[in-house]
Amino acid sequence: MIFAQTSSSEAITTRLTLDEYRAMEETHPERHEYRNGEIITMTGGSEAHSAIASNILIYLGFLLKDTDFRLYNSDLRVWIPDYQCGTYTDLMVVHGQPEFNGDRNDEILNPCLVVEVLSPSTEAYDRGEKFRKYRSLSSFYEYLLVSQTEPYIEQYHNLDRRNNDRWLWQAHAHLDRSIVLHSLNVELPLAEVYRRIKF
Repeated sequence: MIFAQTSSSEAITTRLTLDEYRAMEETHPERHEYRNGEIITMTGGSEAHSAIASNILIYLGFLLKDTDFRLYNSDLRVWIPDYQCGTYTDLMVVHGQPEFNGDRNDEILNPCLVVEVLSPSTEAYDRGEKFRKYRSLSSFYEYLLVSQTEPYIEQYHNLDRRNNDRWLWQAHAHLDRSIVLHSLNVELPLAEVYRRIKF
């Protein structure tokens, strides 16, 4: 394999086929994103990054435990067919049964909510190209971008499920406020997202 360094300190190789990539992901200790032939090494997260993602998972898991929603952490990939992209989220929610990519049991096709905790090396990608790729999934309805350096969350949700071009942006920056998650019909308090996080 030949690796090259990108400006965001991610390693890339274009020498792996999709089958080789999937075989590598089953045994490799690091996670990688597949971008139409390119392999991107996912950087490790900070303690705050992990704690924030865990806080959201725990809180939403409790709220949704007797519903038709399923929560998944970063162990499963989202497969985005239009872009031949396999990527990892910090958290995703599926409404109803998960739809898997062919006979794979590790690639989900139908998230309705995706949460990304922002890191310096991935923030631009999460806001731009990755969001554009997620929007190609017909099930995808809501997106949260969560800061780990201050109590601040950006929320995007689709105003028209029949079209994919009417997304509403909202910013949430006060610990005493809650975010209405339209895809789940629940509220997520910022105080729970940032529980025990020190800035």
